Amino acid sequence: MKTLHMITFTLLVVGGLNWLLVAFGWNLVDKVLGPGSTGAMVVYVLVGLSAIWEVLNHKKNCKCCNPGMGM
Repeated sequence: MKTLHMITFTLLVVGGLNWLLVAFGWNLVDKVLGPGSTGAMVVYVLVGLSAIWEVLNHKKNCKCCNPGMGM
């Protein structure tokens, strides 16, 4: 489960950084994979699924939210 958590976390970072760049008029995913391409769509779907996974599993993975894990 730790591997899946790290993959989803990495995808969320990629998605967050891409949104930051979009705010300044530059979409890195589209630049690298092509606007509207299948590859870009796959990245967007994986980022969205990663967000859902992290929302559902955050409490058991987060040391701050799960007092049993300690800080």
